[in-house]
Amino acid sequence: MADLISPATLLDLLASDTPCACIDVREPGEYNSSHIPGVSLLPRRQLEFHVPLAVPFPGTRVVVCDDDGRRAALAAVTLESMGYSHVAILQGGINRWVSESHPTEWGTNVPSKDFGEKVEVVHHVPEIEATDLQARMARGDKLHIVDTRTPEEFQRFCIPGGRSVPGGELPLRITDIVGQLEPDTTLIVNCAGRTRSIIGTRLLQRMGLSNVYGLKNGTAGWLLAGYQLETGADRLELPAPSAEGLAAADTYAARLADEDGVRFLDIPALQAMMARREEGTLYFVDVRTAAEYAGGHIPGFRWFPGGQAVQRCDDVAVVKPCPIIFACDGRARATCTASWYRQMGFAEVYVVDGGTAAWSDSGLALEQGGEDAAPVGLAAAQAKVRLVTPQALHADLPPVIIFVDTSQDFARAHIPGANWVPRGWLEFHIGALAPSYDTPIAVTCNNGRQAALAGATLTDLGYQTVTVLEGGMTAWQHAALPVEHGLAGVMSPPTDVVLSGPERNFADMMHYLRWEEELGTKYSS
Repeated sequence: MADLISPATLLDLLASDTPCACIDVREPGEYNSSHIPGVSLLPRRQLEFHVPLAVPFPGTRVVVCDDDGRRAALAAVTLESMGYSHVAILQGGINRWVSESHPTEWGTNVPSKDFGEKVEVVHHVPEIEATDLQARMARGDKLHIVDTRTPEEFQRFCIPGGRSVPGGELPLRITDIVGQLEPDTTLIVNCAGRTRSIIGTRLLQRMGLSNVYGLKNGTAGWLLAGYQLETGADRLELPAPSAEGLAAADTYAARLADEDGVRFLDIPALQAMMARREEGTLYFVDVRTAAEYAGGHIPGFRWFPGGQAVQRCDDVAVVKPCPIIFACDGRARATCTASWYRQMGFAEVYVVDGGTAAWSDSGLALEQGGEDAAPVGLAAAQAKVRLVTPQALHADLPPVIIFVDTSQDFARAHIPGANWVPRGWLEFHIGALAPSYDTPIAVTCNNGRQAALAGATLTDLGYQTVTVLEGGMTAWQHAALPVEHGLAGVMSPPTDVVLSGPERNFADMMHYLRWEEELGTKYSS
């Protein structure tokens, strides 16, 4: 049974060097509004999916928190069932934490955003306003816009004419990109807001490029200035780097390692690190592209592309402090990512010298495929419920149908008459819809996984007839069965999703960008 930990004790733990995973199991909107500094977000509904990667050593000390302790207590039971042996619950939750006047902050991925603003202030990273960029584009100036977000974000919307070069790829690709441009072309680096633009511009600045600017406030700033974004852009190709590009990237990586204190591991040293996984948490991170990772990676390395690894360092390193080992196919990309981590204050940061190539050259096999592991306990959950096809469910709909994925997923498509019951709140909300354990319930989600886990919970609560839609709404829609759209029946604003980019209204965008920029004021001299 999980222990209780007082707010004062947790405060001391967070300030200590004791390896610990402190996890907020509320929904992203709740976390975004206010959370404990240094605590990572991992909603209760995602524990079975992400904890094995977030906290790979089951002997790690884990502290879970929520608003008042109710969901944290249920999360603790889940973690213990997954094999975690040292789980504690924040007594009284964040409500008590605040009542005792301990600090909170708002926002997501705050450590990296704070660091980005520090970089902008300390290193005087040059920026360009959206109005200035648009004027230069209208004049026909020689410009090349580099978008450092993920390819998926880029395809959704981008600055017109921009090119996708995810931030972790910049050191490897920029020499060849610049070599293909006309002399005196100005490079513009953008992201959705500020952080990845600042980091990318600083990287190019440090590589010796002078005619480079970050787009102030990124795509959000572009929208706020009254300009339109391009959607569906397909400028995603990243050609293989030339010999010259590789040499420039390797030279840069060597300088970063020397200046920022990045240590290298040869293959025997890496294997020695891997052997320590039975004793404590170590993170092994492959920072290449998704296609490269799927094509072959060192066994035991998770995928987190370099730019995102920097942007979301508190998602990468949930357990703090602990060693982090980065790999690519050589040195450049992994060293660049490791350099940022060193600058952010991470003490034990390593790079696999030679990466996947060195591993293969040592006669060791690479592992193929992406990360799509089934959540912990899925098979056992499916055995507790009755799985039904879309056709079978449509022919015999029960009186209560619930959808347990996110509110956005529910709004996109759900079975007509279904109710949205977020899985993180399932035990607290189901009684209002099904007060009797005899009430038949159908559980649905996007792909059937969340629904199976939720269905098993309902069975454990005592509900006698629980069916789960096999394949979820994906299978239902594939069968061309009727769907309903929108937040039907949802009476309170959902807190499970934090809107980003153009999904925010203009006031939210301005408020968010002002908050980000304000983070840097404490670093002004």
